[in-house]
Amino acid sequence: MRIAVYLPLLLCLFAPLGARPLSERCEPRLATWLLTLSSLLLGATSTLSLGLLAITGLIRIPQLAALGHWSAHTAQHDDPTELSIALLAGLLLGGAVLMAARMLWRRARSLAAVAAEAACLPTQDRLVVVDDDIPDAFALPGMPGRIVVSTGMLHTLDETEHDILLAHERAHLTAHHYAFVALAQLGAAANPLLRPLATVVTYTVERWADEAAVTTTGDRIRVARTVGKAALASYRTSARTPGAVLGLLGRRSHRNPLATAGPVPRRVAALLAPPLSRRPALAVATAAVLAAAALASAEAAHDLHRLLETVGVS
Repeated sequence: MRIAVYLPLLLCLFAPLGARPLSERCEPRLATWLLTLSSLLLGATSTLSLGLLAITGLIRIPQLAALGHWSAHTAQHDDPTELSIALLAGLLLGGAVLMAARMLWRRARSLAAVAAEAACLPTQDRLVVVDDDIPDAFALPGMPGRIVVSTGMLHTLDETEHDILLAHERAHLTAHHYAFVALAQLGAAANPLLRPLATVVTYTVERWADEAAVTTTGDRIRVARTVGKAALASYRTSARTPGAVLGLLGRRSHRNPLATAGPVPRRVAALLAPPLSRRPALAVATAAVLAAAALASAEAAHDLHRLLETVGVS
């Protein structure tokens, strides 16, 4: 446990550094899968590492060691983990479990409420038109889900752009994008270091839906124009200026103008560029990182099992 137990925690420090580059260099569907699995697995393995470290502290306490028929004296001698580290890990573990459970409960309640609301909405081909001057469009998960579009959004876009908008929202429903976002957020709830991964997943699912709209219409430029047009129409009704919301204001990067841009300008830029490839090298590198985290957790658990056998008393 001297090294293996800390490796998942160390990987969680560096994983966010590769989240945005992965989202911008890899095909959106694959990027979504890789980032979601990374957040979920790294969140699980880092939580397991905290649990293993906490257990090494518990077996040093004579009263608790007696319950498990362990020798506290032998544990203090053979265990390489400092008691202070074990106690800190226990506190962090409690927080991780509490936040993950809270997130699961709130997400389950919200999904149930959304599904019930979707089932009650009158629909034709899963499309619900709401009489509202504010431009808006979104997908409601359910069995089946619903696509909700306001009359304000329909008036903003022309007929061809309506088809692009519906193709985008249908992609959210058919690919169950809400599940990817929820799972990525679950990993981030267990380990706040992974929040950048969950944030990027909310971007890659939008890119995934954008590319689905391109596949349906066959016109990348038209889809890019529709995305920008719909976003600007929506943000005109908000308290902020469109430039600020779209990430077009603030400090500029001379090397890459999109480095500090918001998600919508990056989506438009990606649509105006050639489609991204799957980048097998990035997939292999991500798989290697996740495999290292899983193997390190398994090795640490095995070492703890051997330690418990060593300190066991009859």
